[in-house]
Amino acid sequence: MKIKKLNKLQKLFSYLLCLTFIFLLAACGGGGSADGQGTLSTSLTDSSSDQYKAVYVTIDRIDVHHDDSGDWETVATPDATYNLLELVNGVVEQLGDVLLDSGHYTQMRLIIGATPDDSLNILDQPHDFANYIIDQADVVHELKVPSGSQTGLKIVNGFDINTNQTTELILDFDALRSVVKAGSSGQYLLKPTVKVLKTANYAVVDGVVTAAETDPAVTLEKTLITAQTAAPTEADIKDQVVIQSGTLTAENGEYALFLEPGDYHLVATRTGYLPACTAVSLAEDSTSQADFSLTAATAIPATISGHVSIADAEEDQHVTIEFRQQTDCSGSNQMITVQTLEIANGGDYTLDLPPGEYQVVASTYAKETLSETINVAAEEALTLDMDF
Repeated sequence: MKIKKLNKLQKLFSYLLCLTFIFLLAACGGGGSADGQGTLSTSLTDSSSDQYKAVYVTIDRIDVHHDDSGDWETVATPDATYNLLELVNGVVEQLGDVLLDSGHYTQMRLIIGATPDDSLNILDQPHDFANYIIDQADVVHELKVPSGSQTGLKIVNGFDINTNQTTELILDFDALRSVVKAGSSGQYLLKPTVKVLKTANYAVVDGVVTAAETDPAVTLEKTLITAQTAAPTEADIKDQVVIQSGTLTAENGEYALFLEPGDYHLVATRTGYLPACTAVSLAEDSTSQADFSLTAATAIPATISGHVSIADAEEDQHVTIEFRQQTDCSGSNQMITVQTLEIANGGDYTLDLPPGEYQVVASTYAKETLSETINVAAEEALTLDMDF
């Protein structure tokens, strides 16, 4: 599989042109649509992660569940291996178009494959595994797929198929949340986190990230841009800041995010730089621009490490650890997430952060959320275990 790299204007134009062509076909009764049928178009994109060089996932097929019949129907059979970290900044991979009976569909089912395709990875090597990561040192780690995901990841997200019309759904595969570092064995787990984006009325926000105080401006690739929502009145602290989507900047420092209309804090984080935040309000069918200028971190970072343990845990249960910080966001002091880790029960973690005060939030299934405020100095080494 090869993905053509386009700049953001080309990608947006191509995407809109494709949608226009699809809807013209549907409106004219093209594409072989029969009475009582419409077209479902599915594609794949990624809410990205900056922790790995590549995240490969093999997708065998996608099924949907009709409200009336109660049966599952296959709508796409890509049977292909995808690098999720290439599906960013508006790049989508088409999975399939299919005619379906009109009506309401209650959910989708994503079948993760066990056999890779015959393409080459970013190291110009064949895939040794169907699902795996390549870390920052170019080491390959297989992703163990829990049994529940092998039988199909059910995505509860209803949609309608209308006669002689096309419904387009984008499966947003969240690499940041889906890859879990296991215990002391050094293994990694694939616990797919996928949400369905309905393209109608969505907004696009894009921009460029540069290093501050550089002339001419130096652009920063591989900067993680996350769209976060704030709900400070939520009872559970883990829900007070939520990452809705994310992407990595391209070689020229540019990024693009496809988001539901609403209010967001856009956060830019990159190793060796201080985080930056800007607030945006996105309207339906709009395009907005938000650029970032990141300041280099001059102090030697602090190192935080610890162990994760969950009493009476379910098999493959894991903990989400978020490091949050108060920062200026378009003139308002806001709590944002600057680092997220997914660690399996019995696992260890370590990370470096610029000196400062952080709110650490750890959460897992069926357990009370843990929260602690820490203040770390330059070069400090701090141990912080997560015991549930």
